[in-house]
Amino acid sequence: MAINKANIAIGFIVSGVLMVFFGTFLSFVGPIIIDDQIVKNTVIDPKNEMSYTMWKDVPVPFYMSVYFFNVLNPKEILRGEKPMVEQRGPYVYRKRIQKDNITFHANSTVSYREYRRYAFEPSMSSGNESDVVTIPNMLVLGAAIMMENMPYAVRLMISATFKTFKEGPFLTKPVGELMWGYDSGLVEFLNKYMPGMLPSSGKFGLFADFNNSDTGLFTINTGSDDIRKIHKVDSWNGLTELSNWKTPQCNMINGTAGQMWPPFMTRESTLEFYSPDACRSMELVYQRDGVMKGIPLYRYVAPKTLFANGTDYAPNEGFCPCRQSGLLNVSSCRHNSPVFISHPHFFNADPVLLDYVQGLNPTEEEHGLFIDIHPLTGVPLNVSIRLQLNLFMKKVSGITETGKISDVVMPMIWFEESGYIDGPILNSFHTNLVVLPAVMDFMQYGFIALGLATIIVASLLYRKFKASYKEWVKDAHDHEKKEMSNSEK
Repeated sequence: MAINKANIAIGFIVSGVLMVFFGTFLSFVGPIIIDDQIVKNTVIDPKNEMSYTMWKDVPVPFYMSVYFFNVLNPKEILRGEKPMVEQRGPYVYRKRIQKDNITFHANSTVSYREYRRYAFEPSMSSGNESDVVTIPNMLVLGAAIMMENMPYAVRLMISATFKTFKEGPFLTKPVGELMWGYDSGLVEFLNKYMPGMLPSSGKFGLFADFNNSDTGLFTINTGSDDIRKIHKVDSWNGLTELSNWKTPQCNMINGTAGQMWPPFMTRESTLEFYSPDACRSMELVYQRDGVMKGIPLYRYVAPKTLFANGTDYAPNEGFCPCRQSGLLNVSSCRHNSPVFISHPHFFNADPVLLDYVQGLNPTEEEHGLFIDIHPLTGVPLNVSIRLQLNLFMKKVSGITETGKISDVVMPMIWFEESGYIDGPILNSFHTNLVVLPAVMDFMQYGFIALGLATIIVASLLYRKFKASYKEWVKDAHDHEKKEMSNSEK
């Protein structure tokens, strides 16, 4: 009986060894299986129904929140006093994104145009598009600086033209007109007699070129030949490099189109992307780990060097002529208009910029931009891109509209484009990328733990049964000897 129990214990030991082996096998094979599935499901291919649909028609609701810097003292500014502004907003717009003209190529790339449309969301806004605000008039103050090196007689003529069309240094108009365009006799005149001077031929507005438009012809890698290249830009409008800037490095088109990134990211990875609206490539850096509804993420933010000037950060010399750090001069791709991009409220910029304008209060929480990425897939879970549009203003002799304006980089508006994954997509993400790997981890460690426990218990029982068997054999042997001794007597 004891020998049978010992044999059963041996069977359990063998079973435990097999469980430890299977658990160890899973620990090596499991991650490979998951990685292989990620590669298969992230490649840009119509056969990958879920990921392709996410890429083609971004299902995540995106919103653009716009804040205006309402000028409180326009008359005093013309006398050379410090500008005073108050923030108005947000005015929130639902952004819809859709890719069209999708064409796959033999070299593992795909071309497309991405169209965007904006619709006002009154329920999410702090005000209506009919709200009236006062901001600098880019047509007048921008043109004044563009003309400051022209002959004095030309400047006088320009100033007379402004007066003819009743264009002053500041605009007081409804938000909707400032955003999407308003009729201007001056715009019609300039487009007729100086074609190409303005970016648009219709109404003039800060976002007139954004609505119902596309971001250019992108050609990106599908990842079918190398998953490390997926989403990276191959060309934009047929260009592999830009010509806006002064150095080859600044003219490089790097990274992705800014919506997804290659999978298997590490904390040393950076988020590179090309922005047609900023006319340049940008790079965000890892800040910290995080979790969104149970899904692990890496948060990436803009480094202080992103908009640093060439003096503070030598590689940015190609983006100059520069002013203070924290300002990107985009005049070279904005028809030479003295326009600068920065973080809102001059966050991460030279503190002297805050001294020139009253009413700004930068904080990282409200004005820093970030992208939360799921590192295993390269898919953004939460995005908040915040940028500010500024106009450089100064007195220009001969153009009386500029009065005695002091040299100042004047904030006009800042906007935040934000969106986050939620609903069925988030649930699918959680199931496939959190629950299933966790189950696999549980199984592999469960098998190893159960196998080791089985081996230990079975080994103890085997020793016990073996000892019992030896005792039984000894007793039987002693009994047999005793019987033999009695029979001899």
